[in-house]
Amino acid sequence: MSTLTRARRKLRAHSVAADAALAAGVLACMVAGSFAEPHGPEGIDWGVRTPDVLSLVLMTLAAAALVFRRRAPRTVLALASGASVVESVTGDPRAPVAMCAVIALYTVAATTDRPTTWRIGLLTTTVLTGASMAAGPLPWYAQENLAIFAWTGIGATAGDAVRSRRAFVQAIRERAERAERTREEEARRRVAEERLRIARDLHDVVAHHIALVNVQAGVAAHVMDKRPDQAKEALAHVREASRSALGELRATVGLLRQSGDPEAPTEPAPGLDRLDELAGTFRSAGLPVEVARGDEGAGLPAAVDLAAYRIVQEALTNVRKHAGADARAEVSVVRVGPRIEITVLDDGAGQDQDHAPGGGHGLLGMRERVTALGGTLTTGPRYGGGFRVHAILPVTTRTSGARDDRP
Repeated sequence: MSTLTRARRKLRAHSVAADAALAAGVLACMVAGSFAEPHGPEGIDWGVRTPDVLSLVLMTLAAAALVFRRRAPRTVLALASGASVVESVTGDPRAPVAMCAVIALYTVAATTDRPTTWRIGLLTTTVLTGASMAAGPLPWYAQENLAIFAWTGIGATAGDAVRSRRAFVQAIRERAERAERTREEEARRRVAEERLRIARDLHDVVAHHIALVNVQAGVAAHVMDKRPDQAKEALAHVREASRSALGELRATVGLLRQSGDPEAPTEPAPGLDRLDELAGTFRSAGLPVEVARGDEGAGLPAAVDLAAYRIVQEALTNVRKHAGADARAEVSVVRVGPRIEITVLDDGAGQDQDHAPGGGHGLLGMRERVTALGGTLTTGPRYGGGFRVHAILPVTTRTSGARDDRP
């Protein structure tokens, strides 16, 4: 904080004392100036006359009014101007009472708007100059009359300049504060979006792998006594699914680590390049899955690639959980112009809340992913039985241009 700024703050905190000191200084200057004889034989002479009693009274009243110039600037201006008019008409030679009117006019201009400053400044200049020229003892073209015109104009102009600068500084300060609030709100919004995205990832990973583990564990329990080899194979699938789940959970939780935390995993998030591997895990769990691809060689933004993978994963998980033991699934991924379309169909007869349109957390998570990328999601029963999940994702998203790393 600069010395000038600290001084200004102290003056604002003790404004009455500062104005009282100003009034005392102005009174001293006026009294000293009233001893000058402007019409001496050899020009201005100092100490050759004594001010009139009326002049001393007017100077004292006008200076005392300056103590209240911040509280009632227009009233103080009226009092100081009235004293200056009386002195201009009666004083010969005059005392510099107009000095108080100039300071009061400066205060009014510094605390009001520009149109008001122009009106009050023009009125004050006209009254003071007109009274001294028309009713004063000096000729209208006297130097003292022209000085009143000049000084009142300077007071109004200086006050308006100070007000404009204060407004400019205040506007800059408010703009900086508003920008700071906007940055904080943007940071909070991004944190909330990141938490929601991580929550979706955790749900998808846990729901998918736990469903597989549940199925394979059930198979192992069913054939443990009669077909131990098949039970061992099912348990191997359980181990593989649990290992994969732990790996993906570790990768997702690693996103929450800070720079000083232990080493986080560097494996990228899954995408459509692992679609065959995903389908294989469901086939191992007893769900026949057919995959049709029409997007080979088409590079996708990281956010779109991950969302497409998670949509297929969640849709197949729902098929395995809700469509029945004899259900079959078909996955289609097609690039159509600037969009990629993902379709997951099943012919099962099962029905559950998570398969109902708009119900369950699985469909809700898919819809949130698609909406965040600016796409559309359609879900619902198929004619003749089964369920259909159809997602359309734009290849160019609002996030792909700014960042192309895996979330």
